[in-house]
Amino acid sequence: MPNFPARFHQTLRQVFYGMAIHDQVRALQRSRGTLEHLFVLISFGDLLGVPILPPYYSLRLLPFVVPLIGNWKRRMLRERDVVDAMF
Repeated sequence: MPNFPARFHQTLRQVFYGMAIHDQVRALQRSRGTLEHLFVLISFGDLLGVPILPPYYSLRLLPFVVPLIGNWKRRMLRERDVVDAMF
């Protein structure tokens, strides 16, 4: 078992990561996702009928936002419940 100390060290690091900062990382990821969806809504709200920015600026941002549009549409058109805000 020559790799036992390395595996033990890695397992110990993962346990401390889970205890110390996993919840913070998940909260930051959730916050980042919310901000990205808000940015796409402001930029491309006209896809849902909410024109906010002139189309010229939206077209300049289009290459950066194309990978996010499918997920964004699904999230914006999803029915929401009170429980969604808690989790």
